[in-house]
Amino acid sequence: MCYYTYSDYLKNKYGRKVYKLPVNLPVTCPNRLEGDKGCDFCAEQGTGFEAVKSSVSVTEQLRSARAVIEKKYHAHKFIAYFQNYTNTFLSLDEFERYMTEAARVSDVIELSISTRPDCIREDYLKVLQYIQKVYGLEITVELGLQTVNYHTLRLFHRGHTLAEYIDAVRQIQEYEFEICTHVILNLPGDTDEDAVETAKILSALKIQTVKLHSLYIAKHTRLCEAYENGTITICSKDEYIKRLILFLEFLAPDIAVERLFSRIPKEDSVFSNWGMSWWKLKDEVTDKMKEKDTYQGKNFHYLAGAALKKLKGEEGFGIT
Repeated sequence: MCYYTYSDYLKNKYGRKVYKLPVNLPVTCPNRLEGDKGCDFCAEQGTGFEAVKSSVSVTEQLRSARAVIEKKYHAHKFIAYFQNYTNTFLSLDEFERYMTEAARVSDVIELSISTRPDCIREDYLKVLQYIQKVYGLEITVELGLQTVNYHTLRLFHRGHTLAEYIDAVRQIQEYEFEICTHVILNLPGDTDEDAVETAKILSALKIQTVKLHSLYIAKHTRLCEAYENGTITICSKDEYIKRLILFLEFLAPDIAVERLFSRIPKEDSVFSNWGMSWWKLKDEVTDKMKEKDTYQGKNFHYLAGAALKKLKGEEGFGIT
């Protein structure tokens, strides 16, 4: 394979098939307070377009999703994936109650919690540490970064910059939880250089997984208004694939890649994946990488005192 897939990562980690079961909680986002619409690309329902209603209990959501996944993929171990909005924006008591309920569900071996870099705090991490200790579960925190370009983050009203992301990573790593970072590679205003720098920063911070998204235009968003007014344009499919491959070439080879393209129901968007299915696009990426004889981490040689490698007699500069 041209890149380290998330499925292989889970098999290496658990020695078996493991699948995510989505959970939707009654939570919002700090960017949606006081009538704000949130990030320009975020729809009213967040990312949970096909999620079960948040009024359904966590236990029932997990059991229902498990029945489908178990039958379809013959998996018997699962990750409770708190997918929608900012799950650490709940009160601490609510957060602990929901996480504990998921931890008690049979054959759930990991909790994966989606949140924002500016919503990571020590007391919430201590709750997760306690649950991990009591129930013997793995913990992954999924952070929405999108890009390291703080100008682009401001343009799309993310409400945080790169500094908050680095601070969140630092806090989470103190508890030895794993980190998945979400990135949109083709935000208007970003360049190939931004994609490379994003790969470099994720690699330098030693995160475990990355989830890549191609920008889609959800209905009833500020981004939709800008798209329909012609204020912004989206790069071509070929440009995105070129940037995606470039990102992978600079990404550390041990960072697992969970996704290459976004997914959104057709009825909820005005633009998604250039009118193509995500799996066909994924095949096109791997075909192009094989054609180019390239792979994830091909250009991963910029850390650990890279400039010193240019010195002649490098072996003579060791500490004695």
